[in-house]
Amino acid sequence: MKRSECDLASCFFCSNCNSEWLELTRLKKQTYLFKKGEQLFTEGADVTGMYFMLSGSAKVHKHWGDKELIIRFAKGGDILGIRGFGDRVFRVSATALEETRACFIPESHLQASLRINASLSYKLMQFYAAELDFAEQRMSDLAHRDVKGRIADTLLRLRELFGENDEGFISVPVSRQDIAAYAGTTYETVFKIFTEWTAHAYISTEGKHIRIQNRDGLVACIV
Repeated sequence: MKRSECDLASCFFCSNCNSEWLELTRLKKQTYLFKKGEQLFTEGADVTGMYFMLSGSAKVHKHWGDKELIIRFAKGGDILGIRGFGDRVFRVSATALEETRACFIPESHLQASLRINASLSYKLMQFYAAELDFAEQRMSDLAHRDVKGRIADTLLRLRELFGENDEGFISVPVSRQDIAAYAGTTYETVFKIFTEWTAHAYISTEGKHIRIQNRDGLVACIV
């Protein structure tokens, strides 16, 4: 992690503060550059503020017994540490999947900002509502979909979130282990299903790079 620069107009937090408040925010906030694999914060660590992503991508994850469970993936424009607001410790960890820039807003300044900036409070409330809706749907999917459906949904979500590069691969390389941790299954199961889907030309892979070749085929697996 090292310090970086922010233009005050690139992040969710700064773009929803009034112009007078931005000058104080410039003094209070810190902007960091995280390398691939570096943690923005760690499960169990003391909460001191929230992270507003400017660019890059990350996974939000937690320990579940002796396994890792990925709660969600995030990209530039998203907020990390949202459950940490008002808590004493973070309930999850966040790890960069590629080089990632994020603004850190100390908790004391965040609380003061919410009292002063009506737009920020409203937009953050909307964000929390959307996250709650997504979390409820995720719980239902994990409980009721079979493993092929969960893995297919994971790949489609990743493409929707990160987009594709010029070669048609999902822009951010994601390991099979991370796909398993998000879909609630094992690496071995993901490997087996990927082999089957490659044979049926639903997907193709090059290492951690994944290309969806037959979207309808994957959609048909989601029941």
